[in-house]
Amino acid sequence: MTTSGSKLGGGQCPFCDVAGHIIDENDFANVIFSNPRLTEYHLLIIPKRHVEKPWELTKNERQAIFDLILKWQKFIIDHIATGCDVRENYRPFLPQSKTKVDHLHYHLLPREFRDELFAKSQIYEAEIFREVKREELDPRHLL
Repeated sequence: MTTSGSKLGGGQCPFCDVAGHIIDENDFANVIFSNPRLTEYHLLIIPKRHVEKPWELTKNERQAIFDLILKWQKFIIDHIATGCDVRENYRPFLPQSKTKVDHLHYHLLPREFRDELFAKSQIYEAEIFREVKREELDPRHLL
């Protein structure tokens, strides 16, 4: 496993050494419980190699991570909750902290209709979302 100079509170990257916390793994990724967590059974899928940007993953790493995401999302749906959010946040503009680690990882969040997470944040999404302008639908708008 490759580590880098990423620090959190003066120590090494907390996701480069998750021994003792792994609940599942394959050749390229680990699954651990998120701590802190947003929901009960909030899982993290973390590449074993220290990678900060999703496009830095190899094809094998991407496949291995996606395999674990699907396996554990299905487990959550079959045994824990009726829904499951999968997310990855790339926010290099935020400093590393206990809730933001500069080591790529994917969140699996068990969800229920109008759960605590909805009540505290997503209830406001209707006010935030905006209709896309016609000119924005043209792919040339991105270039």
